[in-house]
Amino acid sequence: MKSTGPRALIAAILEHPWSSLRDFVLLTAIMLFCVLMAQQYDIFGFLAALASPRREISPAEAVLLGGIGAFCVFVFITRRMNEYNRSEVSPEVLATEMRLLRRLAMQDPLTSLPNRRVLLEALEVATQVPPQDGRAHAVFLLDLNGFKHVNDRYGHAVGDEVLQAVVGRFRRVARNNDVFARLGGDEFAVLSRNVDEKSAREIGERYIAALGGDVHAGGVTHEIGVAIGAALFPKDGDTVEKVLRHADVAMYRAKSEPRSSLVFFSSIADQDAGRRILA
Repeated sequence: MKSTGPRALIAAILEHPWSSLRDFVLLTAIMLFCVLMAQQYDIFGFLAALASPRREISPAEAVLLGGIGAFCVFVFITRRMNEYNRSEVSPEVLATEMRLLRRLAMQDPLTSLPNRRVLLEALEVATQVPPQDGRAHAVFLLDLNGFKHVNDRYGHAVGDEVLQAVVGRFRRVARNNDVFARLGGDEFAVLSRNVDEKSAREIGERYIAALGGDVHAGGVTHEIGVAIGAALFPKDGDTVEKVLRHADVAMYRAKSEPRSSLVFFSSIADQDAGRRILA
């Protein structure tokens, strides 16, 4: 807690000069008004002779005015000290605010999903812990089909409703141990650790199936699909940058399909290798 006393009072006045000046002027005006009333009228006898002029202040009135003056000084000092103490943030409040700021820094504000920063940190950790034999860490990049049409035709407010509805469906199919994050716009990512290729394909297909029905938002029905690109660590890349880049390549290949689709980077690499051999 901050200290009290004359120094604290002076510090409070200097810290809040405008409110201090306002209170000083107001309380001084009240005090002057009371003194003038006491000089002109008998405060204790005004009911009997309100119009009787007076030029002196009686002892009883002096006591009353002294009490009013003391009250004004008390109010002024109390307000200054309250402002001074309120300017200090308690450790508990500061800790709560810091926790909130850290959570906001790691969270997408619209969907409350982890953001890109969380995904990158999780990927960095995953690359430091090799998967079990015969397994891999799978990275999925998801990009919605038809979402740009919603934004262009119905506006961003409806677009936000669509995103929230889609995220609700994705949450229901996401595995508890997976990292499901929003990268921005209509792009999402999933990190599934220690899975084989069959399981990885099943995970991707679950997200496609989640959008099997139309999405309702803004009083309108929207047909939304998803293009998913997948890459496996360490098979498709031994660093975070390589795995993400290859998953991105696979995702853009999936975007070229007319419907929702899942494409693994390994299949693209195999196709390219086949073309080179035939050539």
